[in-house]
Amino acid sequence: MNAIAKVGAFAGAVVALGGLGSAVGASVGPLGEPERPTHQKHAPENDSGGGHGGHAGHGAKTAPEATGLNVSQAGYTLDVVEDRPQRSASATLRFRILGTDHEPVTRFETAHGKLLHLIVVRRDLATYEHLHPVMADDGTWSVTADLAAAGTYRVFADFRPATEAEGLTLGQDLFVAGPYEPETLPPAAAISTVSPYEVNLDGHLVAGQTSRLTLTVTRDGEPVTDLEPYLEAYGHLVALRDGDLAYLHVHPEGAPGDGRTDPGPEITFSAEVPSAGTYRLFLDFKHAGEVRTAAFTAVADAH
Repeated sequence: MNAIAKVGAFAGAVVALGGLGSAVGASVGPLGEPERPTHQKHAPENDSGGGHGGHAGHGAKTAPEATGLNVSQAGYTLDVVEDRPQRSASATLRFRILGTDHEPVTRFETAHGKLLHLIVVRRDLATYEHLHPVMADDGTWSVTADLAAAGTYRVFADFRPATEAEGLTLGQDLFVAGPYEPETLPPAAAISTVSPYEVNLDGHLVAGQTSRLTLTVTRDGEPVTDLEPYLEAYGHLVALRDGDLAYLHVHPEGAPGDGRTDPGPEITFSAEVPSAGTYRLFLDFKHAGEVRTAAFTAVADAH
């Protein structure tokens, strides 16, 4: 089964990173510890990996709805309790999802094993975390995030209220004070190294088409054929468009235990992007009991 999630059209202007004010510290109580990927600040790529392979998918498609660009959508609002958290490798984030009645939503449908997925990235795409917060009875979600580096961050809440037929992705910025120098996005490359693993990307994004992306995982040069299920799949792929950070969350073809999907070394996704441009791809996969993240820069061609 192809699970295709779509990102929206470009915002009118690219969000610029401005000067940061002083941060306000937040004091909160203990919370459950989520399963968190092992990630790298840039998941280094090997530029000698060459270009991408051929692309799949045919036929132009209408532009999909904007995803993750708004703090409010369809009557729901992402309400971050403190948008200027303390600079810390273990900062606590707290937020609520407000419903059409402006009250916190407390009933959600499970998607991929969790009630809510939270993506935290710095706006230069130098850092990435895929987290799973814990919700209190009053509808306040809490999670620990790595905000050790100063800068402007974007948080994406991916969820489905129990009363809705479709899921939503809402986004809001966080501001972490301190010396900040934005990093340059790595060039497009087909290989990402997360030692001792190497992930190869085969496929090419084309705007307005469904593109087939195959990611192959090796360890010390040998194919990994025993990937472990993570959130009901062998891999999860998040794509963010450079500039406005439009959000795309796709899942692989097939599922663990379906009798036809092998646990590696290949994980295949179907993804659709609405516009030409540069995207940052983050693959979460689990092996030997640990979740790791491989990152790529990919360029989508015009149709």
